[in-house]
Amino acid sequence: MKIYPLLRQAPWHLVATLLLSSAAAVSAQGNAVKGQYLANAAGCIGCHTVTKAGSTPYAGGRGLETPFGTFYGPNITPDKETGIGSWSEADFKRAIRQGERRDGSHYFPAFPYPSFTGMSDTDIQDLWAFLKTVPPAKQANREHELRFPYSLRFLVGGWKLMFFTPGPAPLPKAEVAASPVVRGAYLVGTLGHCGECHTPRNFLGGPDRGELLGGAKIPEGKVPNLTPTRLKKWSDEELKEYLMTGTAPNGDIAVEPMSEVITNTTSKLTADDVAAVIAYLRTLTPRDEPK
Repeated sequence: MKIYPLLRQAPWHLVATLLLSSAAAVSAQGNAVKGQYLANAAGCIGCHTVTKAGSTPYAGGRGLETPFGTFYGPNITPDKETGIGSWSEADFKRAIRQGERRDGSHYFPAFPYPSFTGMSDTDIQDLWAFLKTVPPAKQANREHELRFPYSLRFLVGGWKLMFFTPGPAPLPKAEVAASPVVRGAYLVGTLGHCGECHTPRNFLGGPDRGELLGGAKIPEGKVPNLTPTRLKKWSDEELKEYLMTGTAPNGDIAVEPMSEVITNTTSKLTADDVAAVIAYLRTLTPRDEPK
C-alpha cells in the first residue's frame, strides 16, 4: 500500500500530528543516547550496581563504607515498585538539583547531589531519557547502616545549610562555554563529581573548598592530589594514557576504587572530553600533598 496518496487525502492536522510524533520519537531516542554517555561520565553504574558477576545494572545494593556507616545505592531502573518507574521527570530533577526525595525529605550526601546540582536542564532531561530505557529490575532497596546520630535524616537539612548550594551556576557566555577548560570543569566538578573523593572533608563530612581536589583520605586509603603539585610531573599524553587505560607513567596500574572509575567513566569519554579534563586540571591552584 502506498502511503503518500493517503497522506494527501488525510486532514492536514492529522498529518502534522503524525509527523510531530515521529520527530518526538527520534528526538527521545537521541536524548537517550546522549543520556547514556552522561550516565557513563557521571559514573552512575559504580554506585548503583553490585560488583559481583551477574548483577543487574542500576538495580542498586552497592555498599559505600564511610566514617558514618555504610550507604547502599538505590535501584534506579524503571521498575515501578522498587525502582524509579513511578517517578516523574520533575521528581528526578528534584533529586538531582535539590537532593530531595519524592516525599520532600533529604537524601544523604553520599548521593553526590552537591556536585550533580550543577547539571544543566538539558543534561538532566537526557539522563532521565536514558534511565527510562534501562530494563526494569525488581530488586528492593537496602536500608543504610549508619551510626547514631548520622542515621537521622532530618539532620541533613542542617548539613545542607552549611555545605550545599543548589545549582546550576549561571551559564557562562557562549564564547567562554566553548572553552575546553570550562567543559573540563563541568566534567570534573559536576558530572564526574571528582571532588567528592579528591577534596578533603571535615568531621561532619563537609568538603574543604579551600583544598579543592588536593587529595583526601577514605576508608580504602589516600586519594591522590589532582592539582599541578602532583600532576605537573605528568605530560598531557601520560595523563590521557592513565585516564584511558589506568597505566601510570612509571608503569603502575590503577587500583580500586580508581580502576573502576577508569573502566566505567574516563575510558568512555570522547577524545575531546578527555582533553578538556586535562586542560582544566592544569588550571587548578596547586595544593599541598595530603598528609
